[in-house]
Amino acid sequence: MLVLETPRLRLRWYTEADAAFILQLLNEPSWLAHIGQRNVKTLDEARSWIRERLIGNYERQGFGFWAVERIEDGQLVGMCGLVKRDTLPEVDIGYAFLPAFWHQGYAREAAAACLAHAHNALGLRRVLAITGPDNAASARVLESIGMHHEDTRVLAGEERITRVFAIDFPD
Repeated sequence: MLVLETPRLRLRWYTEADAAFILQLLNEPSWLAHIGQRNVKTLDEARSWIRERLIGNYERQGFGFWAVERIEDGQLVGMCGLVKRDTLPEVDIGYAFLPAFWHQGYAREAAAACLAHAHNALGLRRVLAITGPDNAASARVLESIGMHHEDTRVLAGEERITRVFAIDFPD
C-alpha cells in the first residue's frame, strides 16, 4: 500500500516479496553498527521479520517503517518511517539506506516526508528520533529536517548511549 510520495521517492508498506532486500539491509555492516543485530539470516527469517515487525506495526499502530523506492525505476533503496517504541515516550522517526544510496539526499527527503505525515496526517504534536553518539551523518539528516538534539542517555533495556532528537510542532 502506498503511503507517501515525494518528488523522487515512493514510501509504501513492505510485503513478503521484499524479503531479499530486508535480508541485505539488516545484515549491512552499517545497520549492524548503528542499529544492531536482528538475527535475520535467511529469506524465511526475513519474510517472518517483515510479517511480525513491519506489517504487524502497520496493523497495530497504523504506521511503521516503510519501503523507500525510487519512482524513476522502482529500485528499493532503504526504509524510513515512524514507530512507537516502549523505550521512548513519543513516536520516533527512523531510517536506514543501503550504502549505494547514501549521499544522494534520499534519507533527508524520506525523513522530511515522514515528519510531515506524522504531523499533518496523524496529528502528532511531537516526534523523536534516536542515533548513536558516533553517527554524525544521521544527526545531520535529523537537524536538516528541523529536529534538535534534546538529550543523550541510555534507553531502558539498552547498554549503549543514545542521542535523542526532537521536534515540537506548533499548535
